[in-house]
Amino acid sequence: MDFKSLYYYKPTLPKLDFKIIEKDLIVYGGTPAGLTAAVQARRNGLTVAVVEFSRNIGGMTASGLGATDLGAESAIGGIAKEFYDEIARYYNKEKQWRFEPKAAQSIFASWMDKYDIPVFLNEHLQKVIKEDEKIIDIVMESNNRFKGKIFMDCSYEGDLLAQSGVSFFVGRESNATYKEIYNGVQFGAPHHKFEKWIDPYVIEGQKESGILPGISEDSKESLGYQGQGDHRIQAYNFRICLTNNPKNRIPFPKPPKYEPQRYELLLRYIKSGVWDAMKLHTPLPNDKSDLNNHGAISTDNIGNNYEWPEGSYEKREEIFQDHVNYDLGMLYFLSNDERVPHSIREEVASWGLPKDEFTETGHWPHQLYIREARRMISDYVMTDHNCLGQSLVKDPVGLASFHMDSHNCRRVVIDGRCVNEGDVQVPISPFEISYRSIRPKSEECVNLLVPVCLSSSHIAYGSIRMEPVFMILGQSASVAANLAIKHNTSVQDIDYQELKQELKKVNQVVEWSSNMEDDPIKRMQETFGQ
Repeated sequence: MDFKSLYYYKPTLPKLDFKIIEKDLIVYGGTPAGLTAAVQARRNGLTVAVVEFSRNIGGMTASGLGATDLGAESAIGGIAKEFYDEIARYYNKEKQWRFEPKAAQSIFASWMDKYDIPVFLNEHLQKVIKEDEKIIDIVMESNNRFKGKIFMDCSYEGDLLAQSGVSFFVGRESNATYKEIYNGVQFGAPHHKFEKWIDPYVIEGQKESGILPGISEDSKESLGYQGQGDHRIQAYNFRICLTNNPKNRIPFPKPPKYEPQRYELLLRYIKSGVWDAMKLHTPLPNDKSDLNNHGAISTDNIGNNYEWPEGSYEKREEIFQDHVNYDLGMLYFLSNDERVPHSIREEVASWGLPKDEFTETGHWPHQLYIREARRMISDYVMTDHNCLGQSLVKDPVGLASFHMDSHNCRRVVIDGRCVNEGDVQVPISPFEISYRSIRPKSEECVNLLVPVCLSSSHIAYGSIRMEPVFMILGQSASVAANLAIKHNTSVQDIDYQELKQELKKVNQVVEWSSNMEDDPIKRMQETFGQ
């Protein structure tokens, strides 16, 4: 495996012959939100450019997340629905929500070709040029500059909004901040917890020997209380595409920095009688799967991502490589370490990396799963009141329908045992997302839209942060951008009723009726066996 090809960031040398690209709409971030925004812009007759940090477009949808976090099918409309319809045609099916990474990559690439959308890869944002509250252009590390009438931050991190001087938050607000009940520190979750008492110390029973890797060194006094706010965010991982087809399978290679001691806690858990680290192993077409985190110890690299949201590109590269080493190291450990029971080694070794996926990055996904980073603070903040149907918005631009979902944020020691903290899995019905939550305050920026790192509390974002919803919000933001350009006004001053009518014209679902077909709460209960 060529690990040199697997990276988040390599510096770009400044160009003397730099380009100045001027378009109606500049989309920073080739995520699904950015791509649907660009397609909608072209359909509206706008000129557009997609400016992407990495070497690839498609974000998580094209990087292993093939088991769509769906919620309610009928909540998905517009270009998002078109994407899944194209997935179905790719497999010659009437309906298909699960897919291989290369299928998504193929569809996204065909969109860019069909609509003649220029995509600029390896463009690392360096600075934002503003006059008063308006972005004039953005300057890249390469010296390339992108000028636009409207800008859109479709990155997972919110780098453009931050450099534009827009307010944001990182971490978990306290429940008191927005009078929520599922935010902040969360102990006692029924899922993804330790099912057995597991000793956290290097030498079992001896506190003075130190704690095992993967456990926070928080003292009892710093554990906090239920609902307390902090700087922590839910864990990241890779959504790893695997195959059990011997003709297409590459055995798990040893990662560049293999540290078997990182899995001592997992080994103790297995020896206690619990083997569930690879349970969330969703089948995909053609003998493949989408491996996600499950249980107390799995692919989530808990507690090792806090510096990502506001970190330098170099710091993020360190964190990226640490996650590669952790996730690939876990699979190598489980399939090779002789301390692991033989039956488990055989089970894990029956899987491997697919030869026909991610050929440019050693068959490993190129995108780290950034479950949350910065979140804008605008005139309207989405909260668990919206998710639970207690508060309704007057200006909806799309629906979210997945349950409130926060992965664990840390692993601590309480009374001599390992405890995970931060997991939340709460069923909801589909709810409407406010237009005000995807545009900044007018005093901060008048020509920026933010459909990914939108204005939301940590726990509401846990429901909103799904790839189909990002596609929906990207398209809706693009429709809003078109109206702002058409009427020569700010993104704050467009007429919502006109926006709503335009959204309906492009088949966007912006309102939910309780008699619409499916029940996401029932689906979640079936998933978790509640």
